[in-house]
Amino acid sequence: MNDSSQPLTAQTPRPAETRSAGANASWGGRFAAGPAQIMSDINASIGFDKRIWRQDIRGSLAHAAMLAGIGVLSTDDEAAIIEGLAAIGAEIEAGVFPFDVALEDIHMNIEARLTERIGDAGRRLHTARSRNDQVATDFKLWVRDAIDGLSGQMADLMLALAQRAAEHASHPMPGFTHLQTAQPVTFGHHLLAYVEMLARDRSRLADCRRRLNECPLGGAALAGTSFPIDRHQTAAALGFDGPTANSIDSVSDRDFALEFLGAAAICAVHLSRFAEEIVIWCSAPFRFIRLSDAFTTGSSIMPQKRNPDAAELVRAKTGRIAGSLVALLTVMKGLPLSYGKDMQEDKEPVFEAADALALALAATAGMVRDLMPELARMEVAAGQGFATATDLADWLVRTLKLPFRQAHHVTGKLVALAEARDVDLAQLDLGAMQSIEPGITADVYGVLTVAASVSSRTSHGGTAPANVAREAARWLTALDRELVA
Repeated sequence: MNDSSQPLTAQTPRPAETRSAGANASWGGRFAAGPAQIMSDINASIGFDKRIWRQDIRGSLAHAAMLAGIGVLSTDDEAAIIEGLAAIGAEIEAGVFPFDVALEDIHMNIEARLTERIGDAGRRLHTARSRNDQVATDFKLWVRDAIDGLSGQMADLMLALAQRAAEHASHPMPGFTHLQTAQPVTFGHHLLAYVEMLARDRSRLADCRRRLNECPLGGAALAGTSFPIDRHQTAAALGFDGPTANSIDSVSDRDFALEFLGAAAICAVHLSRFAEEIVIWCSAPFRFIRLSDAFTTGSSIMPQKRNPDAAELVRAKTGRIAGSLVALLTVMKGLPLSYGKDMQEDKEPVFEAADALALALAATAGMVRDLMPELARMEVAAGQGFATATDLADWLVRTLKLPFRQAHHVTGKLVALAEARDVDLAQLDLGAMQSIEPGITADVYGVLTVAASVSSRTSHGGTAPANVAREAARWLTALDRELVA
């Protein structure tokens, strides 16, 4: 008997001859002998698909209730199945369930154990279904549960970002394009950009959930069944919006897994971008933020080091998650309808991606709450690199009525002059400015400060502190309402 906490191998002893003697009990009538060892090695999936045991039991309970409702199962059989599946669930929870590699997968392991416990009633449970529609249903249920969990984590990260944005709605930092100083923005505005990204990530997951929420159970192997099953009943019992419309598509569809992986990969890219910024901001040349000991590590040789390893590992998880998407796309790309055993390879990429994304979201939320911004250093950096050049060009347009392209050209000349004198724009004297554009007056200096620059960006979605405070408050209200509900 194999303890569920131990790794499963093809050589794991069979726990009971009555469960798996000779060929697999699920198809042994056609086969006189068991599979070759290598066939057992490649064919078994229990090592990873035991993870969907809760969903398998839920699906079986709904199926049993429906079979009893149409008279295929007696009420006594249904009661025995309910009691037996509850006991099996308790065994798995306790880590004492006798998983058997020879039974291939979680479905046959649970069915065999159920039959051991309750006899023929367990054998009747598989009436009017196949492992093909069973696994599609279980997998959809698992992905749906994963979506709900990850969406909640994303909401928590958004809340953390919005809280920090509200704290720093008016604190300036340099905004970058091409990682070159562009214009001053506020730290809060920068953080809210990731709130918007995560909102889209949650929307993609919600779309995926809505599309997957049709129940494959009852599609059977691929053609449906001759039993008068009630697919609407099982769909409702499992929280689906309804049954799938085509039995072939029911068992061959893995779009929901691909869509989930696509949404996960995009979210991972967003987390990776933020992680990269954390790495940059923590570096000595920037020193925009500090992370505590809780989210950093040291060096084995350099005692001064404080490495942002949590951020680096979040950044690295993107490769694992995007790789899972590519892996499943490759599995599915050439499969004729309906089911092929290739599709057994669908779960590991999804499980791995979901785990990696959950960990990355938790780590990122932790870092957001932990980070300590170096506000004075950010503000100084916000004014460097001629960051207010666009403000100067805009002033020339508004005040001197220059066409923007001319104002852009004048400003460029002024930047070149300031650079040659090794000063910032605000440090150029008025005479120097007038040597390039005679119409410039001393009023121009009022727009060349960092504070004036960020305060002027009042357009919808702009970085003006009032805008940022309002947006942060809007997100906090929405997220608080959702998380409380």
